[in-house]
Parts: sequence; structure tokens; C-alpha cells
Amino acid sequence: MLTPIYEPKFSETSYGFRPNRSAHDALKKSQEYINDGYKYAVDMDLEKFFDTVNQSKMIQLLSEDIKDGRVISLIHKYLRAGVVVGKQFEETNTGVPQGGPLSPLLANVLLNELDRELERRGHRFVRYADDMLIFCKSKRAAERTLENITPYIEDKLFLKVNREKTVVSYVRGVKFLGYSFRVHRGIAKLYVHPKSVAKMKAKIRELTSRSNGWGNDYRKLKLKQFITGWVQYFKLAEMKTLLQSIDQWLRHRVRALIWKQWKKPKTKYRNLRKLGISHSGAYKVANTSKGYWRAVEGVIAKTALTSDRLRRSGYLFFLDYYQKVSA
Repeated sequence: MLTPIYEPKFSETSYGFRPNRSAHDALKKSQEYINDGYKYAVDMDLEKFFDTVNQSKMIQLLSEDIKDGRVISLIHKYLRAGVVVGKQFEETNTGVPQGGPLSPLLANVLLNELDRELERRGHRFVRYADDMLIFCKSKRAAERTLENITPYIEDKLFLKVNREKTVVSYVRGVKFLGYSFRVHRGIAKLYVHPKSVAKMKAKIRELTSRSNGWGNDYRKLKLKQFITGWVQYFKLAEMKTLLQSIDQWLRHRVRALIWKQWKKPKTKYRNLRKLGISHSGAYKVANTSKGYWRAVEGVIAKTALTSDRLRRSGYLFFLDYYQKVSA
């Protein structure tokens, strides 16, 4: 009921938790600003935003548009309902409940005040929930913008700017929604930020652990779900070379996993023979003293457990899916 009231009031460059808007739209708008020459950014970090929202300010803003006092009272009760941490009840005198269905809309209502102030001052910006970039044409202009907008955020909206994490820099150094920017011959390109790559690799390690006790079919399913979701989100990025490297590493992990599952030299020999390895080659590899990681290099990778064989057995790889969705 509240969304139709507030949607028309929200800024065109606000994208988080709104109908028919996405993180991809926010990234494309950012590219547009960079291409127009706004190559410096204020990467704004609001300290513990959802935990520190001033509830009185929130109620004041809602009361300007919602004239039914019963609705305002209900929202106030929602904000003050408290939380149970462990078995201990804690009051919530500040903030909005993270994960609550109303919280994203309330966040947009409050931060729309900041959006409108930035528009009034003539700034170009993109906001996705509490993740915001303000674009400028020079580093000095960006520094002045941060200096001038901080008092408004802290004195008018009662939010806290995290000065350690808020940075002013050339866009190449900025992380936004998991992506990073590079400018090549005046054109903004999107890449996967190194922190997002590290997080992805940590998840792959978890899914291909040799000690989690999963069956192969379940592991293939979980890998497929993760890879399709990850690539769909990061498909705007230039990442062919990155994914070639990731896939090479992923296939090595899968081979090491299969090698461990075969356990005994007798089983390894039998399976290698089925996969077309000669008697002498299979005997030598099956009885190797090398660890799992080193054992699957060479003949196993090139002849037995090839990339195509792994694909046919049901494994999905990043580059294959990326080329499919970006074609």
C-alpha cells in the first residue's frame, strides 16, 4: 500500500529495492556518468545504516505523506518491536529491522531526502539502498562535495558518515555493487572487483571440499546453482580471461576430488583403464605417491578426466555459461 504512494516521489537515480529497477541499471547509469566525463567519485559509506536510522526522523517523514494515524502507529510499533538475540530480548529504539519486509522501503524514504538534496545542488549520483556514488569531474570537486554534503547527512538526517571507509578517488579504485570500473580510451568498462573474485573462490572451495561428504550429483547441482547465479549477476563485466583462469582452477579441484573418491590404487587403475589410459600409464599413475593436487596434473587432466568429459558428466563451468548468456 505504501509503495504506490512513494514510488513517484523517489529519485530517478535510486535503484535499490524498487519495482523494475536493478543493480544492473545502477551500474549502467554509473557508466553513463563516467562516459560523460565524471571520472571521480565520492564512495559514500553510511556507518551501520540500518542499525542507526533515527526512528523519530523516520516517523516525521512518513507523517508528511501518510495522514492515517493508525498506519503511522502500526509502523512505529513495528520499529519498536524489539529483537531476540539468542534467548535475550533487546529493545530497538533506533534503526530498522534488517531483513524485515518494510525496512527497504523505509530506508528509501529516508535516503530520498539525501537524493533530493543532491539533486538540488546539481550533483550526479547513483544510489542502491545505502550504497552510493556521487560523480564529479575532478578530485578536488569530489572532495568539496564530500565536505559539503556530510553536515547535511549527519545534522539533518541523523546518520553517521564512516570517514574511514568513505573515499574520494578516480573511479578505477572504486568498488560498487561488487563491480569495479576501468576507463579505456574514454569509455567506462565494468570488471569484477578483486574482493568479489576472492569471495567467489571461497565459495567454490566450500562447494568442492574433499571432506564435506556430498555425493557427486548433489555437488554438481550446487555448483550449477552457484555458477548460474553468479554469472547472471556479473554478466555485465569484462571477464573472459578471468573465467578461463577460474575454470582451469575449478577443474583441477574437481579432478582432485574425483581422485580422492577412487581411494585405492586398484580402483584408480580400473577407472583409468576405462577412460582409455594404457596399462602402463594407468598402473604408474594409480600407484603414484603424489598428493591429490599434484597427482591429477598431466595424464589425468589431458587424457582421462578431460574438460569435455567433466562437462558430459554434468559439471557446469563459468566461461561456458558466460558465453551463453552474453552471446
